[in-house]
Amino acid sequence: MRVRRFPLMVSLVAMLAACGGGGGSGGSTPIAVAPAPTPGATPTPTPTTAGCSLGERKQWALSQLQEWYLFPELLDSSVNPNNYSTVSDYIDALVAPARAQSKDRFFTHLASIAEENAFFNSGSSAGFGVRLSYDTTANRVFVVEAFEGTSALGAGIDRGTEILAIGTSSGNLQTVSSLMQSGGAQAVVNALGPSTAGTTRVLRISNAGVVSDVTVTKTDYTLTPVSSRYGAKVLDNGGTKVGYLNLRTFIDTADPALRNAFASFKAQGISQVIVDLRYNGGGLVSISELFGDLMAAGRVGQVFSYTTFRPSKANENSQDNFGSQSQAIAATKIAFIGTTGTASASELLINAFTPYLNTNMALVGTNTFGKPVGQIALDKASCDDRLRPIAFRTENSLHQGDYYTGLASRVPVTCSAGDDYTKPLGDPAEASVKVALDFLAGRSCSAISSGGQTTLAAGKRNILQPDHPTTAQREVPGTF
Repeated sequence: MRVRRFPLMVSLVAMLAACGGGGGSGGSTPIAVAPAPTPGATPTPTPTTAGCSLGERKQWALSQLQEWYLFPELLDSSVNPNNYSTVSDYIDALVAPARAQSKDRFFTHLASIAEENAFFNSGSSAGFGVRLSYDTTANRVFVVEAFEGTSALGAGIDRGTEILAIGTSSGNLQTVSSLMQSGGAQAVVNALGPSTAGTTRVLRISNAGVVSDVTVTKTDYTLTPVSSRYGAKVLDNGGTKVGYLNLRTFIDTADPALRNAFASFKAQGISQVIVDLRYNGGGLVSISELFGDLMAAGRVGQVFSYTTFRPSKANENSQDNFGSQSQAIAATKIAFIGTTGTASASELLINAFTPYLNTNMALVGTNTFGKPVGQIALDKASCDDRLRPIAFRTENSLHQGDYYTGLASRVPVTCSAGDDYTKPLGDPAEASVKVALDFLAGRSCSAISSGGQTTLAAGKRNILQPDHPTTAQREVPGTF
Protein backbone atom coordinates (compact mmCIF):
# COMPACT_ATOMS: atom_id res chain seq x y z
CA MET A 1 0.00 0.00 0.00
CA ARG A 2 1.64 3.23 -1.06
CA VAL A 3 0.99 6.71 -2.31
CA ARG A 4 3.52 8.15 -4.69
CA ARG A 5 3.65 11.80 -5.61
CA PHE A 6 5.35 12.62 -8.83
CA PRO A 7 4.70 16.19 -10.08
CA LEU A 8 6.62 18.76 -12.15
CA MET A 9 8.85 19.62 -9.25
CA VAL A 10 7.63 16.79 -6.95
CA SER A 11 7.38 13.32 -6.16
CA LEU A 12 6.57 10.09 -4.33
CA VAL A 13 5.31 9.94 -0.80
CA ALA A 14 5.85 6.30 -0.06
CA MET A 15 5.51 6.47 3.64
CA LEU A 16 1.93 7.75 3.80
CA ALA A 17 -0.42 4.78 3.90
CA ALA A 18 -3.15 4.86 1.25
CA CYS A 19 -4.40 2.84 -1.67
CA GLY A 20 -2.98 3.81 -5.03
CA GLY A 21 -4.92 3.48 -8.25
CA GLY A 22 -3.82 0.81 -10.63
CA GLY A 23 -4.02 -2.31 -8.50
CA GLY A 24 -0.48 -3.25 -9.45
CA SER A 25 1.40 -6.35 -8.45
CA GLY A 26 4.47 -4.56 -7.17
CA GLY A 27 3.20 -3.11 -3.90
CA SER A 28 6.42 -2.18 -2.11
CA THR A 29 6.72 -1.83 1.64
CA PRO A 30 6.26 1.80 2.75
CA ILE A 31 9.60 3.56 3.13
CA ALA A 32 10.00 4.31 6.82
CA VAL A 33 12.63 7.01 6.50
CA ALA A 34 11.19 9.58 8.90
CA PRO A 35 8.13 10.15 11.06
CA ALA A 36 5.24 10.78 8.69
CA PRO A 37 2.18 12.91 9.42
CA THR A 38 -1.24 11.30 9.30
CA PRO A 39 -2.87 12.02 5.91
CA GLY A 40 -5.00 15.12 6.27
CA ALA A 41 -3.38 16.21 9.53
CA THR A 42 -1.72 19.58 9.87
CA PRO A 43 1.49 19.29 11.87
CA THR A 44 2.40 21.99 14.32
CA PRO A 45 6.02 22.85 13.53
CA THR A 46 8.30 23.99 16.31
CA PRO A 47 11.32 25.31 14.42
CA THR A 48 13.00 26.61 17.56
CA THR A 49 13.17 23.23 19.27
CA ALA A 50 16.32 21.13 19.53
CA GLY A 51 17.40 19.81 16.16
CA CYS A 52 16.02 22.72 14.17
CA SER A 53 18.96 25.09 14.07
CA LEU A 54 20.10 26.06 10.58
CA GLY A 55 23.21 23.91 10.90
CA GLU A 56 21.31 20.88 12.13
CA ARG A 57 18.75 21.16 9.34
CA LYS A 58 21.53 21.38 6.75
CA GLN A 59 23.25 18.30 8.20
CA TRP A 60 19.96 16.41 8.15
CA ALA A 61 19.38 17.32 4.49
CA LEU A 62 22.90 16.19 3.55
CA SER A 63 22.54 12.83 5.29
CA GLN A 64 19.18 12.14 3.60
CA LEU A 65 20.58 13.00 0.17
CA GLN A 66 23.61 10.78 0.73
CA GLU A 67 21.29 7.88 1.51
CA TRP A 68 18.52 8.37 -1.07
CA TYR A 69 19.60 10.60 -3.98
CA LEU A 70 19.19 8.81 -7.32
CA PHE A 71 22.52 10.09 -8.62
CA PRO A 72 24.93 9.67 -5.67
CA GLU A 73 27.90 10.11 -7.98
CA LEU A 74 26.61 13.60 -8.83
CA LEU A 75 26.16 14.75 -5.24
CA ASP A 76 28.73 17.38 -4.31
CA SER A 77 29.21 16.69 -0.61
CA SER A 78 32.36 18.81 -0.58
CA VAL A 79 30.52 22.14 -0.57
CA ASN A 80 30.85 24.12 2.65
CA PRO A 81 27.46 24.40 4.39
CA ASN A 82 28.61 27.58 6.14
CA ASN A 83 28.63 29.38 2.81
CA TYR A 84 24.82 29.18 2.50
CA SER A 85 22.27 31.19 4.46
CA THR A 86 19.35 28.83 3.87
CA VAL A 87 18.82 25.08 3.71
CA SER A 88 17.39 25.43 0.20
CA ASP A 89 20.49 27.21 -1.09
CA TYR A 90 22.67 24.49 0.44
CA ILE A 91 20.59 21.77 -1.22
CA ASP A 92 20.92 23.57 -4.56
CA ALA A 93 24.70 23.51 -4.18
CA LEU A 94 24.75 19.82 -3.26
CA VAL A 95 22.84 18.76 -6.38
CA ALA A 96 24.42 21.31 -8.75
CA PRO A 97 26.39 18.66 -10.72
CA ALA A 98 23.16 16.80 -11.57
CA ARG A 99 21.51 20.06 -12.58
CA ALA A 100 24.42 20.81 -14.87
CA GLN A 101 23.55 17.58 -16.71
CA SER A 102 19.80 18.45 -16.79
CA LYS A 103 18.98 15.46 -14.61
CA ASP A 104 17.71 17.52 -11.68
CA ARG A 105 16.22 20.77 -12.92
CA PHE A 106 15.29 22.10 -9.48
CA PHE A 107 13.28 18.96 -8.74
CA THR A 108 15.07 18.29 -5.45
CA HIS A 109 13.86 20.87 -2.94
CA LEU A 110 12.72 21.61 0.59
CA ALA A 111 9.01 22.10 1.29
CA SER A 112 6.63 22.71 4.17
CA ILE A 113 4.84 19.59 5.43
CA ALA A 114 1.73 21.54 6.39
CA GLU A 115 1.52 23.36 3.05
CA GLU A 116 1.97 20.18 1.02
CA ASN A 117 -0.59 18.19 2.98
CA ALA A 118 -3.18 20.92 2.53
CA PHE A 119 -2.69 20.93 -1.23
CA PHE A 120 -2.44 17.21 -1.95
CA ASN A 121 -5.34 16.21 0.27
CA SER A 122 -7.83 18.79 -0.99
CA GLY A 123 -6.20 21.20 -3.46
CA SER A 124 -6.24 23.95 -0.85
CA SER A 125 -4.16 27.06 -1.54
CA ALA A 126 -4.43 30.85 -1.57
CA GLY A 127 -4.49 33.08 -4.64
CA PHE A 128 -6.55 34.89 -7.23
CA GLY A 129 -7.35 31.54 -8.84
CA VAL A 130 -5.79 31.95 -12.28
CA ARG A 131 -3.07 30.37 -14.35
CA LEU A 132 -0.85 32.84 -16.23
CA SER A 133 1.47 32.73 -19.22
CA TYR A 134 3.67 35.43 -20.67
CA ASP A 135 4.76 36.37 -24.15
CA THR A 136 8.55 36.43 -24.21
CA THR A 137 8.72 38.61 -27.31
CA ALA A 138 6.01 41.22 -26.74
CA ASN A 139 6.25 41.32 -22.90
CA ARG A 140 2.56 40.52 -22.40
CA VAL A 141 0.81 38.41 -19.74
CA PHE A 142 -2.36 36.42 -20.41
CA VAL A 143 -4.72 34.30 -18.36
CA VAL A 144 -4.80 30.81 -19.83
CA GLU A 145 -7.13 29.35 -17.22
CA ALA A 146 -9.34 30.54 -14.35
CA PHE A 147 -10.56 28.27 -11.59
CA GLU A 148 -14.12 27.95 -10.39
CA GLY A 149 -15.11 29.56 -7.08
CA THR A 150 -12.23 32.05 -7.05
CA SER A 151 -12.02 35.82 -6.83
CA ALA A 152 -10.57 36.15 -10.33
CA LEU A 153 -13.41 34.37 -12.10
CA GLY A 154 -15.87 36.32 -9.98
CA ALA A 155 -14.27 39.55 -11.24
CA GLY A 156 -14.69 38.55 -14.90
CA ILE A 157 -11.12 37.32 -15.39
CA ASP A 158 -11.01 34.14 -17.48
CA ARG A 159 -9.06 32.39 -20.22
CA GLY A 160 -7.97 34.97 -22.80
CA THR A 161 -7.93 37.94 -20.42
CA GLU A 162 -4.79 40.05 -20.81
CA ILE A 163 -3.30 41.71 -17.73
CA LEU A 164 -2.09 45.14 -18.79
CA ALA A 165 -1.02 46.67 -15.47
CA ILE A 166 -0.70 45.78 -11.78
CA GLY A 167 -0.79 47.93 -8.65
CA THR A 168 -1.73 47.99 -5.01
CA SER A 169 -4.11 50.83 -5.88
CA SER A 170 -5.41 52.58 -8.99
CA GLY A 171 -2.87 55.33 -8.35
CA ASN A 172 0.29 53.24 -8.65
CA LEU A 173 -0.43 50.88 -11.53
CA GLN A 174 2.68 49.63 -13.33
CA THR A 175 2.32 48.32 -16.85
CA VAL A 176 3.22 44.70 -17.46
CA SER A 177 5.41 45.81 -20.33
CA SER A 178 7.52 48.07 -18.09
CA LEU A 179 7.76 45.38 -15.42
CA MET A 180 8.96 42.81 -17.94
CA GLN A 181 11.47 45.21 -19.43
CA SER A 182 12.92 46.15 -16.05
CA GLY A 183 12.94 42.81 -14.26
CA GLY A 184 11.66 40.07 -16.55
CA ALA A 185 8.93 37.63 -15.57
CA GLN A 186 9.92 37.69 -11.90
CA ALA A 187 9.06 41.41 -11.74
CA VAL A 188 5.50 40.53 -12.70
CA VAL A 189 5.45 37.78 -10.08
CA ASN A 190 6.64 40.26 -7.44
CA ALA A 191 4.02 42.83 -8.46
CA LEU A 192 1.25 40.26 -8.00
CA GLY A 193 2.19 39.95 -4.35
CA PRO A 194 2.68 37.07 -1.91
CA SER A 195 0.56 33.90 -2.00
CA THR A 196 -1.31 34.75 1.18
CA ALA A 197 -5.02 35.23 1.70
CA GLY A 198 -5.96 38.91 1.93
CA THR A 199 -3.40 40.18 -0.59
CA THR A 200 -5.26 42.68 -2.79
CA ARG A 201 -4.23 44.06 -6.16
CA VAL A 202 -5.76 46.37 -8.75
CA LEU A 203 -5.43 44.88 -12.22
CA ARG A 204 -5.97 46.66 -15.50
CA ILE A 205 -7.29 43.98 -17.81
CA SER A 206 -8.42 43.61 -21.40
CA ASN A 207 -11.19 41.22 -22.40
CA ALA A 208 -11.54 41.07 -26.17
CA GLY A 209 -10.28 44.64 -26.42
CA VAL A 210 -12.48 46.04 -23.63
CA VAL A 211 -10.19 47.59 -20.99
CA SER A 212 -11.21 47.90 -17.34
CA ASP A 213 -9.69 48.10 -13.85
CA VAL A 214 -10.72 45.44 -11.33
CA THR A 215 -9.79 44.90 -7.69
CA VAL A 216 -9.12 41.29 -6.74
CA THR A 217 -8.11 39.73 -3.44
CA LYS A 218 -6.25 36.48 -2.92
CA THR A 219 -8.42 34.05 -0.97
CA ASP A 220 -8.18 30.48 0.25
CA TYR A 221 -9.82 28.21 -2.31
CA THR A 222 -9.98 24.55 -3.23
CA LEU A 223 -8.82 23.66 -6.72
CA THR A 224 -11.21 21.47 -8.68
CA PRO A 225 -8.96 19.02 -10.60
CA VAL A 226 -11.58 18.49 -13.34
CA SER A 227 -13.35 21.72 -14.26
CA SER A 228 -17.12 21.74 -13.89
CA ARG A 229 -17.25 23.98 -16.98
CA TYR A 230 -15.14 22.11 -19.51
CA GLY A 231 -13.18 19.37 -17.72
CA ALA A 232 -15.14 16.42 -19.10
CA LYS A 233 -17.32 16.47 -22.21
CA VAL A 234 -18.23 14.51 -25.32
CA LEU A 235 -17.30 15.99 -28.70
CA ASP A 236 -18.75 15.07 -32.08
CA ASN A 237 -15.98 14.30 -34.59
CA GLY A 238 -17.72 13.80 -37.90
CA GLY A 239 -20.26 11.45 -36.40
CA THR A 240 -17.86 9.74 -33.99
CA LYS A 241 -18.20 10.46 -30.29
CA VAL A 242 -14.92 11.48 -28.65
CA GLY A 243 -14.40 11.77 -24.90
CA TYR A 244 -12.54 14.92 -23.83
CA LEU A 245 -10.95 15.00 -20.39
CA ASN A 246 -8.90 17.93 -19.06
CA LEU A 247 -7.07 17.19 -15.79
CA ARG A 248 -5.48 20.15 -14.01
CA THR A 249 -3.46 18.20 -11.46
CA PHE A 250 -3.12 14.69 -10.04
CA ILE A 251 -4.50 15.06 -6.50
CA ASP A 252 -6.76 12.84 -4.37
CA THR A 253 -9.97 14.66 -5.27
CA ALA A 254 -9.43 13.80 -8.95
CA ASP A 255 -10.41 10.19 -8.22
CA PRO A 256 -14.23 10.58 -8.20
CA ALA A 257 -14.15 13.14 -11.02
CA LEU A 258 -12.21 10.80 -13.30
CA ARG A 259 -14.44 7.84 -12.45
CA ASN A 260 -17.60 9.85 -13.17
CA ALA A 261 -16.24 11.09 -16.50
CA PHE A 262 -15.27 7.63 -17.73
CA ALA A 263 -18.50 6.10 -16.52
CA SER A 264 -20.25 8.57 -18.82
CA PHE A 265 -17.88 7.77 -21.69
CA LYS A 266 -18.46 4.05 -21.17
CA ALA A 267 -22.25 4.46 -21.17
CA GLN A 268 -21.99 6.21 -24.54
CA GLY A 269 -19.75 3.55 -26.10
CA ILE A 270 -16.76 5.88 -26.48
CA SER A 271 -13.38 4.38 -27.42
CA GLN A 272 -11.53 7.49 -28.68
CA VAL A 273 -10.27 10.00 -26.12
CA ILE A 274 -8.56 13.39 -25.96
CA VAL A 275 -6.57 13.70 -22.73
CA ASP A 276 -5.72 17.36 -22.20
CA LEU A 277 -2.68 17.71 -19.92
CA ARG A 278 -1.34 20.92 -21.45
CA TYR A 279 -0.69 22.64 -18.11
CA ASN A 280 -0.57 19.59 -15.85
CA GLY A 281 2.70 19.53 -13.90
CA GLY A 282 1.97 16.19 -12.25
CA GLY A 283 1.01 15.01 -8.79
CA LEU A 284 0.08 11.67 -7.29
CA VAL A 285 1.28 8.59 -9.13
CA SER A 286 -1.73 6.73 -7.77
CA ILE A 287 -4.03 9.06 -9.73
CA SER A 288 -1.93 8.60 -12.87
CA GLU A 289 -2.29 4.86 -12.42
CA LEU A 290 -6.05 5.20 -11.97
CA PHE A 291 -6.27 7.36 -15.10
CA GLY A 292 -4.42 4.63 -16.99
CA ASP A 293 -6.77 1.94 -15.66
CA LEU A 294 -9.79 3.91 -16.82
CA MET A 295 -8.57 3.83 -20.43
CA ALA A 296 -7.31 0.24 -20.46
CA ALA A 297 -10.23 -2.09 -19.76
CA GLY A 298 -8.67 -4.77 -21.95
CA ARG A 299 -5.19 -4.57 -20.44
CA VAL A 300 -5.78 -5.59 -16.82
CA GLY A 301 -2.66 -7.27 -15.45
CA GLN A 302 -0.32 -5.84 -18.09
CA VAL A 303 2.52 -3.53 -17.02
CA PHE A 304 1.70 0.14 -16.56
CA SER A 305 5.13 1.22 -15.30
CA TYR A 306 8.31 0.31 -13.46
CA THR A 307 9.76 2.35 -10.59
CA THR A 308 13.52 1.96 -10.06
CA PHE A 309 15.64 3.33 -7.20
CA ARG A 310 19.44 3.55 -6.93
CA PRO A 311 21.19 0.15 -6.59
CA SER A 312 21.55 0.45 -2.81
CA LYS A 313 17.77 0.88 -2.53
CA ALA A 314 16.80 -1.81 -5.05
CA ASN A 315 14.49 -3.43 -2.48
CA GLU A 316 12.17 -0.45 -3.02
CA ASN A 317 11.81 -1.10 -6.78
CA SER A 318 8.28 -1.85 -7.91
CA GLN A 319 6.12 -2.73 -10.88
CA ASP A 320 2.60 -1.42 -11.36
CA ASN A 321 0.09 -3.23 -13.55
CA PHE A 322 -3.14 -1.95 -15.06
CA GLY A 323 -5.97 -2.68 -12.65
CA SER A 324 -9.65 -3.39 -13.10
CA GLN A 325 -12.04 -0.44 -12.72
CA SER A 326 -15.80 -0.74 -13.25
CA GLN A 327 -15.89 2.61 -15.11
CA ALA A 328 -13.06 1.73 -17.53
CA ILE A 329 -13.27 1.92 -21.31
CA ALA A 330 -11.05 0.13 -23.80
CA ALA A 331 -9.51 3.13 -25.55
CA THR A 332 -8.47 2.30 -29.10
CA LYS A 333 -7.08 5.74 -29.94
CA ILE A 334 -5.84 8.53 -27.65
CA ALA A 335 -4.66 12.06 -28.39
CA PHE A 336 -2.64 13.50 -25.49
CA ILE A 337 -2.41 17.30 -25.51
CA GLY A 338 0.83 18.52 -23.94
CA THR A 339 3.17 21.49 -23.58
CA THR A 340 6.29 22.27 -21.56
CA GLY A 341 3.88 22.58 -18.63
CA THR A 342 3.19 18.84 -18.99
CA ALA A 343 5.46 16.86 -16.69
CA SER A 344 6.04 13.98 -14.30
CA ALA A 345 2.81 12.08 -13.58
CA SER A 346 1.42 13.45 -16.87
CA GLU A 347 4.43 12.19 -18.81
CA LEU A 348 4.28 8.91 -16.91
CA LEU A 349 0.72 8.38 -18.18
CA ILE A 350 1.63 9.20 -21.78
CA ASN A 351 4.75 7.04 -21.73
CA ALA A 352 2.81 4.09 -20.28
CA PHE A 353 0.53 3.85 -23.31
CA THR A 354 3.24 4.15 -25.97
CA PRO A 355 4.09 0.42 -26.16
CA TYR A 356 0.43 -0.58 -26.40
CA LEU A 357 -1.18 1.95 -28.76
CA ASN A 358 1.90 2.88 -30.81
CA THR A 359 0.64 4.87 -33.84
CA ASN A 360 -2.89 4.87 -32.44
CA MET A 361 -1.82 7.54 -29.95
CA ALA A 362 -0.29 10.95 -30.48
CA LEU A 363 1.26 13.80 -28.55
CA VAL A 364 -0.47 16.99 -29.69
CA GLY A 365 0.77 20.52 -28.99
CA THR A 366 4.46 21.00 -28.17
CA ASN A 367 7.19 18.95 -26.57
CA THR A 368 6.70 18.09 -22.89
CA PHE A 369 8.87 19.17 -19.96
CA GLY A 370 11.02 16.06 -19.59
CA LYS A 371 10.90 14.64 -16.06
CA PRO A 372 11.30 10.84 -16.05
CA VAL A 373 12.27 10.84 -12.39
CA GLY A 374 10.42 11.33 -9.13
CA GLN A 375 10.95 12.31 -5.52
CA ILE A 376 10.30 10.72 -2.19
CA ALA A 377 9.27 12.68 0.89
CA LEU A 378 11.68 12.71 3.82
CA ASP A 379 10.24 14.49 6.86
CA LYS A 380 11.82 16.31 9.78
CA ALA A 381 8.42 16.94 11.30
CA SER A 382 9.53 18.98 14.31
CA CYS A 383 10.88 21.62 11.91
CA ASP A 384 8.03 21.37 9.35
CA ASP A 385 10.72 20.34 6.83
CA ARG A 386 9.94 17.95 3.99
CA LEU A 387 12.91 17.17 1.77
CA ARG A 388 12.01 15.93 -1.68
CA PRO A 389 15.08 14.42 -3.31
CA ILE A 390 15.00 12.75 -6.68
CA ALA A 391 15.13 9.10 -5.69
CA PHE A 392 13.69 6.99 -8.53
CA ARG A 393 13.23 6.78 -12.28
CA THR A 394 10.12 5.55 -14.10
CA GLU A 395 9.87 3.44 -17.24
CA ASN A 396 7.09 1.94 -19.33
CA SER A 397 6.56 -1.77 -20.00
CA LEU A 398 9.45 -1.77 -22.50
CA HIS A 399 11.72 -0.14 -19.90
CA GLN A 400 11.74 3.09 -21.89
CA GLY A 401 12.47 6.18 -19.81
CA ASP A 402 15.16 8.88 -19.52
CA TYR A 403 13.16 11.38 -21.59
CA TYR A 404 14.96 14.37 -20.08
CA THR A 405 14.36 16.46 -23.20
CA GLY A 406 10.65 15.67 -23.37
CA LEU A 407 8.50 12.97 -24.96
CA ALA A 408 8.33 14.33 -28.51
CA SER A 409 11.19 12.06 -29.60
CA ARG A 410 9.70 9.01 -27.84
CA VAL A 411 6.08 9.05 -29.00
CA PRO A 412 5.58 7.43 -32.45
CA VAL A 413 3.17 10.14 -33.65
CA THR A 414 3.33 13.84 -32.77
CA CYS A 415 1.19 16.70 -34.03
CA SER A 416 2.31 20.29 -33.60
CA ALA A 417 -0.42 22.66 -32.40
CA GLY A 418 -0.77 26.00 -30.67
CA ASP A 419 -2.54 26.91 -27.45
CA ASP A 420 -5.37 29.20 -28.56
CA TYR A 421 -6.33 31.07 -25.39
CA THR A 422 -8.98 33.04 -27.30
CA LYS A 423 -11.17 29.95 -27.19
CA PRO A 424 -12.31 27.93 -24.17
CA LEU A 425 -10.53 24.73 -23.25
CA GLY A 426 -12.41 21.77 -24.72
CA ASP A 427 -13.78 23.83 -27.61
CA PRO A 428 -13.54 21.79 -30.86
CA ALA A 429 -12.30 24.96 -32.62
CA GLU A 430 -9.45 25.56 -30.12
CA ALA A 431 -6.13 24.93 -31.89
CA SER A 432 -4.88 21.90 -29.94
CA VAL A 433 -8.30 20.28 -29.61
CA LYS A 434 -8.88 20.73 -33.34
CA VAL A 435 -5.59 19.03 -34.23
CA ALA A 436 -6.34 16.24 -31.73
CA LEU A 437 -9.68 15.64 -33.45
CA ASP A 438 -7.89 15.62 -36.81
CA PHE A 439 -5.52 12.92 -35.58
CA LEU A 440 -8.34 10.79 -34.22
CA ALA A 441 -10.16 11.08 -37.54
CA GLY A 442 -7.08 9.97 -39.49
CA ARG A 443 -6.19 13.37 -40.93
CA SER A 444 -2.54 14.37 -41.30
CA CYS A 445 -0.61 16.80 -39.11
CA SER A 446 2.83 18.39 -38.79
CA ALA A 447 5.23 16.75 -36.35
CA ILE A 448 6.51 18.44 -33.19
CA SER A 449 10.19 19.35 -33.18
CA SER A 450 11.95 17.16 -30.61
CA GLY A 451 15.20 19.07 -30.44
CA GLY A 452 14.67 19.98 -26.80
CA GLN A 453 12.21 21.83 -24.61
CA THR A 454 9.92 24.22 -26.45
CA THR A 455 7.78 27.02 -25.14
CA LEU A 456 4.05 26.97 -24.66
CA ALA A 457 2.99 28.13 -28.11
CA ALA A 458 5.07 28.57 -31.23
CA GLY A 459 8.16 29.46 -29.21
CA LYS A 460 6.69 32.67 -27.79
CA ARG A 461 4.78 31.97 -24.58
CA ASN A 462 5.85 30.41 -21.30
CA ILE A 463 3.97 29.56 -18.14
CA LEU A 464 4.63 32.31 -15.57
CA GLN A 465 6.45 30.69 -12.65
CA PRO A 466 8.11 32.29 -9.59
CA ASP A 467 11.77 31.71 -8.80
CA HIS A 468 10.60 30.20 -5.50
CA PRO A 469 7.20 28.57 -6.13
CA THR A 470 4.74 27.45 -3.48
CA THR A 471 3.54 23.84 -3.39
CA ALA A 472 0.49 24.79 -5.46
CA GLN A 473 2.69 26.55 -8.02
CA ARG A 474 4.98 23.53 -8.29
CA GLU A 475 2.04 21.22 -8.83
CA VAL A 476 -0.14 23.55 -10.91
CA PRO A 477 2.38 25.61 -12.90
CA GLY A 478 1.46 29.24 -13.51
CA THR A 479 -1.01 29.45 -10.62
CA PHE A 480 -1.51 32.79 -8.85
